[in-house]
Amino acid sequence: MPWIPELFSAPALERLQEKWEQERLEAVPYYDGLMSGEHEALIRSFAGEPVLHDPLHGRIKGVRAFGWYVTALQAFLGQYNMSFDAVEDVLTADHSLEEVVLHLDGQEGRVEVPVAILADRTPDGRLAELRVYHSMWPVLGRHVHRPPMLQRAPELQAWDVVGEYQRALAAGDVDGVVATFESDAYAREPSGGQYIYKGRDSLRAFYEQLFSNGGGIPLEHCAMIDTGRECAIEYNVVRWGTTELPPEAGVAVYVRGESGKLAAARIYDDADPPLA
Repeated sequence: MPWIPELFSAPALERLQEKWEQERLEAVPYYDGLMSGEHEALIRSFAGEPVLHDPLHGRIKGVRAFGWYVTALQAFLGQYNMSFDAVEDVLTADHSLEEVVLHLDGQEGRVEVPVAILADRTPDGRLAELRVYHSMWPVLGRHVHRPPMLQRAPELQAWDVVGEYQRALAAGDVDGVVATFESDAYAREPSGGQYIYKGRDSLRAFYEQLFSNGGGIPLEHCAMIDTGRECAIEYNVVRWGTTELPPEAGVAVYVRGESGKLAAARIYDDADPPLA
């Protein structure tokens, strides 16, 4: 939820408060802000010039480029009758994370696109940079390579069950990965829709398929938000089993359940898996 509510007009805020049934919005959701038509509020939400990374258009920097991007995206989303469901919001002093599922009109009905929006924030709550993650597969029917936006942070270490999951993922250890989940947990692929695997039998089949190219999927960890319940790790995919890949940017969100194990793992990247 990156946009600063105080910068929007009173009528726009009233509409959003009514939509979300809240007396006061801590922040304006990403797509609500984009579709509001209030470009000045979006621009002023940044501490300096706007900086945004988009899965299709790449790096957007500066007022003119950002204005073009917002106008083009408004037209695209309006053309495909966009709506969205909120999934998870995390707001800290330095960062924010918003997860949504977009719904768009496709040739064969409505299409789901899971999206994660990561923001770096300055001490006064304004935006330093936005990074949007989603697969282009549901929209275009193909993957679009996403070069790294962040460099590897070797000192970054995930802890407890999230760290156990990362080690098992890198090693291609199916038993180890499945053991990190609660019995009724789920994992969701970037394409969303029917690509959700719930329960240990389904999770086992999913990860067996992921590891069928001769090994695991080691990730270069770049940045992390961890609230104790949710943990979001921005990463680069560099290898999938025995296949070296051009580095690909992504983010995964892990939700801890009451038991301390994972209740959910949601993946946002557009890597083209070298699998049969």
